[in-house]
Amino acid sequence: MGARRRGSMRARMIIASLVLSATLAVGALPAAAFADDALGDVDSPRTPTAMITATSSAADSVSDESASDAEATTDGVEVSREGSAALKDGASFAIGDFSRAQKGSNRAIDGTYYGYSYLVGQEEGSFAQVVAADKYVVAYVPAAAAAKLGLDVQSVSDQAQLKSYFVALDEGQAMGSAKLSEYDTWYFTSDTTFDKDGVRFTFDQVINGNVYASVIGVDGSDLTDSESPLYMKPSFGDFGKLTSSDAVSIEKAPEGLAAVGEFLSNLDWSPLWVSLRTTGIAIVFIVILGLLAAYFCLNLSPRLKSIFDAIFTIPMVLPPTVCGFILLFVCGSNTAFGQFWIDIGFPLIFSPVACVIAAVVVAFPLMYRNALGAFEGLDRNMLDAARTLGWSNAKIFRKLMLPLSWSSIAAGMVLAFARALGEFGATLFMAGNYIGITRTIPIAIYFEWMNGNDSTAWFWTLVIIVFSLIVIVFINLWSNHTTKYRKREQK
Repeated sequence: MGARRRGSMRARMIIASLVLSATLAVGALPAAAFADDALGDVDSPRTPTAMITATSSAADSVSDESASDAEATTDGVEVSREGSAALKDGASFAIGDFSRAQKGSNRAIDGTYYGYSYLVGQEEGSFAQVVAADKYVVAYVPAAAAAKLGLDVQSVSDQAQLKSYFVALDEGQAMGSAKLSEYDTWYFTSDTTFDKDGVRFTFDQVINGNVYASVIGVDGSDLTDSESPLYMKPSFGDFGKLTSSDAVSIEKAPEGLAAVGEFLSNLDWSPLWVSLRTTGIAIVFIVILGLLAAYFCLNLSPRLKSIFDAIFTIPMVLPPTVCGFILLFVCGSNTAFGQFWIDIGFPLIFSPVACVIAAVVVAFPLMYRNALGAFEGLDRNMLDAARTLGWSNAKIFRKLMLPLSWSSIAAGMVLAFARALGEFGATLFMAGNYIGITRTIPIAIYFEWMNGNDSTAWFWTLVIIVFSLIVIVFINLWSNHTTKYRKREQK
């Protein structure tokens, strides 16, 4: 009986403990929910307690503004050659100092969270501001600037004129991203605050001397939070200074040969010289090291030859970024080897030397494989006969092996030159992108495209294509010449 009572008491204590634990867990659920705030998919505000205040009635408010029915066409709109101003004959106003902000900031400013914000500039009340949301665009026109220019924000014709200006200017700076021309729904306002479906757009917001356009929930919430019921990430912002038509002078871009001449005269030619300098120096090391490595492997035992062959060939099969990362680690301050060169003032990374090293490493296998194949194809009896005549190995290499293998060696040189000229990944990793120092043609293509300079990117692409065609034609002509020479010898 005593044992049964003790068992019953123990069971009751266990049940009571479980009930108490469950009660505490249920009570803690709200706290856990608040502590488990999800981070937005853009820069989340670092001070969650710093929110702008909003009245509860604003949470459900929708602006009385209706979507614009104005249809815009860019016909007749003249855009300046630098893409910063737009003007149309007969219009009472124009746009100048245009800029496009592809990304904004979602961080708190001085402890206060203002929403996802775009920097407009430092002039309040001067810039028309356009913010593109997921499915619509909100365009703000400062009331004072509109009154000064006689612009009526509610006028369909003036709305169409504004749309045509911004669409034409945005077209040149979209850089492959979403364009204003892709949006059908526009809202126009002169109020600095515009609410739409729980989303608040705030314009001409002056913070620390700078003017911002911001997007936030009407309740002060972060719309970029992936768990927000109003989740919305602004696409981009366009800003242009409203001015009179007389104040804007549009200089048309040249056409035809004049445009080509201006393009070439304004082009930064340093990537070409950096590439030629890098490749010219690198090919010397590639040829010497490739020939020595091939000759070294020629007389090794099969087992050792396979090991060294794998070591010499591996840069050819590894991704260039992997080669660049390894070189950066070995030649940087992480190792005694790299630190030694840094200490003596001859750094091997982020310098012209780094470009050469990267080109040598990635192109060396092509030279090595071609030379090794040519040496292995030589008649061993002929080489032994030369030795019996008293020729040294150096003389045999210089007088017999090199001349007889020259066609394959030349092909390897050309292929290695082309590979070094087109190197991108390893060079960018190890040398970086310093204009006039380490920016080669492939790196220039990438960064010019990223900056929206498509014409420059296409020019350097054509240069690389021309060089590649020259290499292919040279190899084909050389092969045909070598084949004909051998056929004549056989006859």
